Amino acid sequence: MVSAIILLSLVVLGAVLLTFASQYFKQDRYKLLGHNAELAATLTYSSLKNNEYQAVNARIVLPSYAVLANSIDADIYLADTNGKILLFAGGSSSEREEKEIPQEVLNAAFDKGEYEELGKMNGIYKDGHYTVGTPIYTEDGKRAAVVFVSASAGALSVFLSEILRMFIVSSLAVLILAFAGVYFTTADLVRPLRKMVAATQSFSKGDFTMRVPVESYDEIGQLAISFNNMASSLATTEVARRSFTANVSHELRTPMTTIAGFVDGILDGTIPPERRDDYLRIVSDEIKRLSRLVRSMLNIARIEAGELEMKPDLFDVNDTVIKTVFTFEQPLEAKQIEVRGLDRGKVMVEADPDLIHQVVYNLIENAFKFVNEGGYIEVNYTESDAGTAVGIKNSGDGIAKDEIPHIFDRFYKTDKSRSRDKGGAGLGLHIVRSIINLHGGDIIVRSVEGEYSEFVFTIPNPQSKARAKKEKDKEKEREKEKEPPVS
Repeated sequence: MVSAIILLSLVVLGAVLLTFASQYFKQDRYKLLGHNAELAATLTYSSLKNNEYQAVNARIVLPSYAVLANSIDADIYLADTNGKILLFAGGSSSEREEKEIPQEVLNAAFDKGEYEELGKMNGIYKDGHYTVGTPIYTEDGKRAAVVFVSASAGALSVFLSEILRMFIVSSLAVLILAFAGVYFTTADLVRPLRKMVAATQSFSKGDFTMRVPVESYDEIGQLAISFNNMASSLATTEVARRSFTANVSHELRTPMTTIAGFVDGILDGTIPPERRDDYLRIVSDEIKRLSRLVRSMLNIARIEAGELEMKPDLFDVNDTVIKTVFTFEQPLEAKQIEVRGLDRGKVMVEADPDLIHQVVYNLIENAFKFVNEGGYIEVNYTESDAGTAVGIKNSGDGIAKDEIPHIFDRFYKTDKSRSRDKGGAGLGLHIVRSIINLHGGDIIVRSVEGEYSEFVFTIPNPQSKARAKKEKDKEKEREKEKEPPVS
C-alpha cells in the first residue's frame, strides 16, 4: 500500500513537472524568438528609412539576419505585404523562398502587433516550428513588411526527454531511500506487534508470564503498556480462577466425603441402628452446609454479573440488627456474651432491607464465632450528611495486620478461623463487601490483636449518592475535554 502511494505520487509529480516544463519551454522560446524578431525588424526598418529598399536589403540586412539566426539556432525571414518571402537566413532557403506567407497570417501580425504560431508556416517546414512575427511600418505608418523568426519544435522533445531522464534518475534514488526508510520503520513498528502475537500465543496455552518490552512512549509504546497491563490482569485472574476452583473443590469435597462415608456406613451396617440418628443429623448438617455454600456462590455470581436487582426502601437498620441478634440468643447466653448498643433509637436508612439483613447477619455471625468466652459484641451507629455508618465490634483475639488486606477475598480464612470456623467456606465477608459496594457504600476493618476486631459499613444517603454520581459524571466530562481531538 505504501509502495503504491509512493509510486502514484511520483507519477503525478512527474506529470506535473513535465507539464510545467513544457509550458516554461514554450514561453521561453516565444520570448527569445520575439526578442530577436524585434531586433531584426529594427535593422530592417533602419534600412528602409535610409535607403531604397529593393537596392539594399540583401547587402545590408541579410548578414545581420544570418548573425541573429545562428546565435539562436533559428530561421529569420522577411515577407512583404503580399506574403512573398524576400529574405531568408538560417537554413536551406532555396525551397522556402518559393513559398508564400498566407494573407491571414500577415493581417494577424499587423492587427495584433505580433504573431505566434506552432506549426509548419503554410508548408515552409515539414515539421512543427515555433514562429514569431513582428510587423514593420514605413515612416508614414503604412504596412511595409513582416519579420518572422522560426525555431524547430523538436528542441522541446529533447528538453523534455532530458528533464524526464533527470526526474527518473532522481525518482529512483528517492524510491531506494523511501523503500529503505519504510522497510526499517515498518520493521521497527512490526517488531513489538510480532512480540505481542507471540505473547498471545503463549496466553492461549495458559502461560501469562510473557511481557512485551516497552521501547517507546508513542502509540505502539502505549499499546505495549496496555498489553502488559492486560497480561498482568489475566495472570491475576488466572491465579484467582485456579484458587477459586481449588477452594470450591475442597469445600465441596469435604462435606460430600462425609455424607458419602456416613451413608455408606448406614447402608452396609457399619453404623449400628441406635447411632443412625446421630449420624443422620451430621449428614443433614453437611447437606445444609453444601446448600449454604451453593447459595452463597450463586449470590456472588448474581452480584458480580449485575443480575441482582435491588429494591431500596426506607427502614430502621437498628431494628434489623436487634432481630438478627435475637436469632443468636441461645448461643450468646451459652458463651455469656454481652451485647451492647441495642438501646439506640430508630436509625433510618434507604437501602434494600433483605440485602442489608444479610450483611448484618453475616457480620454478627462472624463476630459471634470469634468473640472470646464472656466477652462482648457491640453495635454502634454514626449518622452524617454522607450516610449512616454501622459498626459491629467484638472482643477477642482480633485479626493480624497481614491478614486484613485479604479478609474480604473469596474462600479466605485466617489461621485462627480455620480452627474455630470449620463449617464456614470463607464467602461471608466477600458477600458483605459485594452487597455494600452494590449500594455505593464502603466497609472497613479495625482490629487490635488480643483486644478486638470491628467491621464498619456505610450506607450512603440518596442525596449523597446523587451528588457522588453527579460529580463522577462531571469528572468524566472533564476527562473527555482533556482528550486530544481525533485527526
